[in-house]
Amino acid sequence: MQGSNLFEYAVIRFVPRPEREEFLNIGVILFCASKKFLQLRFTLNKERLKAFYPEVDLAELQKFMEAYKEVCCGSSAGSPIAKMDNPGRFRWLTATRSTIVQTSKVHPGLCNNPMEKLEQLHAQLVESNS
Repeated sequence: MQGSNLFEYAVIRFVPRPEREEFLNIGVILFCASKKFLQLRFTLNKERLKAFYPEVDLAELQKFMEAYKEVCCGSSAGSPIAKMDNPGRFRWLTATRSTIVQTSKVHPGLCNNPMEKLEQLHAQLVESNS
């Protein structure tokens, strides 16, 4: 059964050289308005990241992702974006940008449990390539 709650998600990507448009999936962000759900899950696989881009600064990437997560959860006290409502934060986090952390286009779906769907998408789109 597909589920009854509409959700939207995007894949979070590490793009070390945006001009080359090469990327490695490192996370997923999922928004479900009917459940007031907005969360992300990410994994920084050191070996995989180093194989993909040997010059990666893992500490810097970890900081970027922690800040991304704080904005997503609305817990970043110093960020005006973190003070937005869930739809506003989701749209801001998934907006097109040219940095080392980017997202895919937004994809819709239906689910019963947004957290289970987030875990499933993370396993399928991030961990399955580890």
